[in-house]
Amino acid sequence: MLICPDCQRAHDLELDLCESCGSTSLICRLGEVECRACGSVRLARLTQPAGSEPPPGLADEVEAALNRVLGLSRQ
Repeated sequence: MLICPDCQRAHDLELDLCESCGSTSLICRLGEVECRACGSVRLARLTQPAGSEPPPGLADEVEAALNRVLGLSRQ
């Protein structure tokens, strides 16, 4: 989730912190989290408990959305 710096300061948010320097300036990409303040990189953690199932019908919704965007039709 992206939170602007002003909102971070104005609200008491429970944000992820860099394990090395404590900064909240983190970016997540390709399974890694990098701190923009100190450059520390760690593996991203799962936000969903292991073994939990996605909501029913999610796969069908994703497929329909991709078909709409890509102009594909179901065969």
